[in-house]
Amino acid sequence: MKQNYPKIGIRPIIDGRRGGIRESLEETTMNLAKSAAKLYSETLKYPDGTPIECVIADTTIGGVKEAALCAEKFEKEGVGLTLSVTPCWCYGSETIDMDPLMPKAIWGFNGTERPGAVYLSAALAVHNQKGLPSFGIYGKNVQDVGDGVIPGDVREKLLRFARAGLAVAIMRGKSYLAIGSVSMGIGGSMVNPDFLQEYLGMRAEFVDTSEILRRIQLEIYDKGEFERAMAWTKENCMSREGEDFNPEHLKHSREQKDKDWEFVVKMTLIMRDLMIGNPALDTMGYGEEALGHNAIAGGFQGQRQWTDFLPDGDFSEAVLNSSFDWNGIRKPFTFATEDDHLNGISMLFNQLLTNTPQIFADVRTYWSPEAIERVSGWKPEGLLKDGAIHLINSGSCTLDGTGQQSDENGDPVMKPFWEINEDEVKKMIDATTWYPASLEYMRGGGYSSQFMTRAGMPVTMCRLNLIKGLGPVLQIAEGWTAAFPEEVFDIINKRTDKTWPSTFFVPRLTGKGRFTDVYSVMNYWGANHGAISYGHIGADLITLASALSIPVNMHNVDDGKIFRPDAWSAFGSDNEGADYRACSTYGPLYR
Repeated sequence: MKQNYPKIGIRPIIDGRRGGIRESLEETTMNLAKSAAKLYSETLKYPDGTPIECVIADTTIGGVKEAALCAEKFEKEGVGLTLSVTPCWCYGSETIDMDPLMPKAIWGFNGTERPGAVYLSAALAVHNQKGLPSFGIYGKNVQDVGDGVIPGDVREKLLRFARAGLAVAIMRGKSYLAIGSVSMGIGGSMVNPDFLQEYLGMRAEFVDTSEILRRIQLEIYDKGEFERAMAWTKENCMSREGEDFNPEHLKHSREQKDKDWEFVVKMTLIMRDLMIGNPALDTMGYGEEALGHNAIAGGFQGQRQWTDFLPDGDFSEAVLNSSFDWNGIRKPFTFATEDDHLNGISMLFNQLLTNTPQIFADVRTYWSPEAIERVSGWKPEGLLKDGAIHLINSGSCTLDGTGQQSDENGDPVMKPFWEINEDEVKKMIDATTWYPASLEYMRGGGYSSQFMTRAGMPVTMCRLNLIKGLGPVLQIAEGWTAAFPEEVFDIINKRTDKTWPSTFFVPRLTGKGRFTDVYSVMNYWGANHGAISYGHIGADLITLASALSIPVNMHNVDDGKIFRPDAWSAFGSDNEGADYRACSTYGPLYR
């Protein structure tokens, strides 16, 4: 089912005085708009892999009537964010984008022939006066009028704004689907409809876990797909079933284990259908079920009530979050274990910015170099010399997190699904062992994936937290994946649940604040879960957070990369304090 994604609207702004001035600038101004549109369409892609679409106003905008006509066109064309561009002075309040829900930026061309910078400053001042925050883009170096080259610093900001603005626009009107209720008292699984509605423009949809059981018992799933899914699972997962480490008196029989495999495959089909629907169900007479819940993200409670009774969701969560299944290579879903919607939305932020699958993990253990040497006899070196944070959880970790995809240099990566090949899928499958669930944790059985993430991937861990009296805050840590020698990993792995996937994370240290050492990052992390994305995307996350009026309470991004709306500079010269004050002043985007 093809999705209609929001487009980027390009607004060419011009000096409205006719009789020589406007006429001399028409071609230059429109070419500036076309160059921005070309950059976007050739560089950025939607989550389905198709190129970003841009809509340019029919005419240059020299006054309020043309601004209104542009707004009408954008509404008809499905524009979700706007970029205004100009090489010259124009009329500030008469030409700006006044839509309060539309992320917006202005690129004022740095040239001496015409004062684009003057318009930029004037227009941003109007935005700030009216409470309509806008991102300002201005190149460091003077260009000649008509220069069609977009400088590197301008390009970086244009793309950063677009990635954040598209994420805002794509989330609007979608749902987070909570399957079940609160898991083991975890705060993040207390799904907050007000946060989703007011800050993200999303609905909270709730489905009891009994719906999964109903659909299994009444066979409300595509039986043909189930047969195909079971054949794939037997070849790729059941054939890689690991040793059963449960005590003899708790072990399931082979017959029960095989039934568990069938059950978790059905769960996977049903969870997906609950999120996005399935036309096949309509042909079976289940028209309501065929529609789904329009969910862009979701989560499954699992523990305790479900997993004390029935197979856990580990297989379903891992497969849904991966870039492939029995239907081949495809867009990964965003699906949280333990229905931790705050980590699910953190994963969603990451995925919308990168189009890559996300690792869901417990931020479980800080391993100091002294502790590593004490338990293993091995002295950490290289990336591990200051220790590492062990990220591990039985559930939602994408199989892409094995790190078995590679770039042109052979280095481990996590790619958008359209760049993955079948050989890489096989490597991810081969790197994963499926262990019978620990029945002391999850009495109903099931299967957990186990692997160790390859070392050397640049990654970013983030997490949303809700603070009473403050609202949502976002924390960010850029770093790298690390790996221990096999014999050392074996010792460390046996000290926790050895049937779960492991990612060892080493944050980049700055020597100040929360990033003085690895221990501090772990110590100041705001919850028990983290969302881990491929790439150093902290700057993009900061821009996205500011577009949503969510302050960032912890990050290790260089100050020079921080890009927020121009109004933030009016709230003080300290970046963190100004961010808090601005977000408090403007409040939720959809309030």
